[in-house]
Amino acid sequence: MAGSTTVLAVILVADIVAFCLAIAAEQSRPTARVETDARQEWTYCVYRPDAATGLGAAALALLLAGQAVAAVSSRCFCCGAALRPGGARACALILFVSSWLTFVIAESCLLAGLVQSAYHTRYRAVFFENPPDCESVRRGTFGAGAAFSLITCVLTGTYYFYFSKSRVSYARREATIGMSPYS
Repeated sequence: MAGSTTVLAVILVADIVAFCLAIAAEQSRPTARVETDARQEWTYCVYRPDAATGLGAAALALLLAGQAVAAVSSRCFCCGAALRPGGARACALILFVSSWLTFVIAESCLLAGLVQSAYHTRYRAVFFENPPDCESVRRGTFGAGAAFSLITCVLTGTYYFYFSKSRVSYARREATIGMSPYS
């Protein structure tokens, strides 16, 4: 079970760091202000430098790495040796599907935040017209990604625990004496 503990620790650390980075990205969302040129003829958007794009990308990559480690080490649940029938396998199956669902939602939220954070309008308008709409990341985009990252962390960690429990229990069958060809 030592290999399983190491893998579980890697999954949890990657997902928790991804959660923290997504929270940091939410806190450092880019903001913009409307400014006018020197001749007072045009207005345009000026964005403050942001770290949200880098933090969100790192959170996205770490969450993907944690899920990849879980998938590779468990052989995507369906490939590999048979698991022991019972409650641990049933829990592992439910948690496997749930963790992938929350993973896709978390990655979608983080990716949407990344796209919005990287997109800076350079829109210019004549001064006496309406000021330009300086688009920025909506409040809560990275926060939703962070929340689903944490849920993914819990589900993936619990999935891998039950998967390992089912795998180890089935691998340790006791030798029996009998007439069947499998004994």
